[in-house]
Amino acid sequence: MRKLSIIGMPMDLGQMRRGVDMGPSAIRYAGVNERLQTLFDEVKDLGDIAIGRPEVRVDKESNLRNLDLIAEKTAKLAEKVDEVIQSGSFPLVLGGDHSIAIGTLAGVSRHYQNLGVIWYDAHGDLNTAETSPSGNIHGMPLAVSIGLGHPLLTNIGGFQPKVKPENIVLIGARSLDEGERALIKEKGIRVYTMHEIDRLGMTKVMEETIQYLKERTDGVHLSLDLDGLDPTDAPGVGTPVNGGISYRESHLAMEMLAESDIVTSAEFVEVNPILDEKNKTASVAVALMGSLFGEKLL
Repeated sequence: MRKLSIIGMPMDLGQMRRGVDMGPSAIRYAGVNERLQTLFDEVKDLGDIAIGRPEVRVDKESNLRNLDLIAEKTAKLAEKVDEVIQSGSFPLVLGGDHSIAIGTLAGVSRHYQNLGVIWYDAHGDLNTAETSPSGNIHGMPLAVSIGLGHPLLTNIGGFQPKVKPENIVLIGARSLDEGERALIKEKGIRVYTMHEIDRLGMTKVMEETIQYLKERTDGVHLSLDLDGLDPTDAPGVGTPVNGGISYRESHLAMEMLAESDIVTSAEFVEVNPILDEKNKTASVAVALMGSLFGEKLL
């Protein structure tokens, strides 16, 4: 029996632009439940993790914005994701800014010896307090997940790292900070920038990604930031970067992942309806979920 559980994570504490906390609502409004019900035997919407309306706080020591709150809320998400997997259901998390991945990965990685991660994003999200230009934690979740960063974040779930650097594939990168570039080289993280996508084509990129992860992992988490797509296709994101992956290339990537059957958990993040055009970005997210979970035209 194929089961899916949807968890909303309406958190905007990892960055400065308000509105991304409405992402889960926008995705639901775009018909995610109805779309996925045809692809699973059971779809349960577990509602949202309670975030409240906390005030912005900057940690004096580390200069990180909302550190305590993000640690607290992502720990709750980790518990919920853990419960979903234990119940034999596929966890699908709706964001929220990308700092939520700290919680998702903490919950998922308890269940795998060698978790793989596909990070579909314009950014590397590999900053630490030392390298971050902004102090925004949504630029740090991948670094946190490999065990680099503030202990309040890296130790969520009581263990670290959540994922090994060699089990990560970044797809769509086109905006990397200096510290992130150095870390990618130092840790040997596999990256397909827009240059590789243009040069090789999405088919080749996905074939290589799937083969690479199949050989070394026992489960794969997809973390898809809508800003991985070009802003013409997904305008409702907080940090758009021109020259991104097209709508059609993204569908192809999801369709190939569906065929490979390697993805064991997923999250779709950074949908900001305040910055969107008629809920276009949330609708794109839902359409891509359809492809990821095996929707076919014929």
